[in-house]
Amino acid sequence: MPWWPFGSSPGSSSSKDDASSRRPVSWIDSLDRTDWDHYKDPKNWVPTLLVTATVVASLQLYRSYLRRIPGALHIQPSFFRKRSVFGQVTSVGDGDNFHLFHTPGGRLTGWGWLRKVPDKKPELRNRTIPIRIAGVDAPECAHFGRPAQPFSAEALAWLSNYLLGKRVRAKIYKRDQYDRVVATVYVRRFLFRRDVGLEMLKTGLATTYEAKSGAEFGGLEAEYKAAEAEAKARKLGIWSGKRRDFESPREFKARMATIEELQNKSKS
Repeated sequence: MPWWPFGSSPGSSSSKDDASSRRPVSWIDSLDRTDWDHYKDPKNWVPTLLVTATVVASLQLYRSYLRRIPGALHIQPSFFRKRSVFGQVTSVGDGDNFHLFHTPGGRLTGWGWLRKVPDKKPELRNRTIPIRIAGVDAPECAHFGRPAQPFSAEALAWLSNYLLGKRVRAKIYKRDQYDRVVATVYVRRFLFRRDVGLEMLKTGLATTYEAKSGAEFGGLEAEYKAAEAEAKARKLGIWSGKRRDFESPREFKARMATIEELQNKSKS
């Protein structure tokens, strides 16, 4: 007797079909049942492929160029000597180093008009990249109990005026022993791109880096040496005194280290 109003009863053909549909099917049989013609039509798989490729490319673009780098230790080793970082100078600590707040993409990605660069020290803590200008050595400021070297205040004032609050691009080479990023730094001045290290040498407020090993010039050593020689010939900045009284930043640091070593020995 039919089950009104559905016209079927237990044990009907539909229940038999359900039972057969639950019957295990081998992997080979399932392949035979697949409608492969569906996949031969490009309109069925090309959109999926394009979406997947776009997502992967977007993630790679973000990771390589648009992700903000909060500090020197977050820079991937593969970036050194191949990439540059763009950002705003938030502080100048010495005559040849400063802190940079990374702003990837610059104004095109909203920095400066939609996204604000922090301007207070608590907001900037652990969010900036310390940069050491490559190829130059400026007079040492007073720190760690050491006295200031002549022209250190002038070098610090010059660099602060030249860079503080400005947007710069740093071509990065490596991390030094103090976890600063060594880089050739460029800044726009009156529509022209200037090499900051080269400009310091021209004004006589730095020497070319004199370390026996680990010096980085980014292929600009000859140009830097020429700028240093010209400033020296014109007696600019640190070269303005008598030659016999001149002491380079490297010599000053070596002399201070010797004095401190002798003082430590006398205390022990």
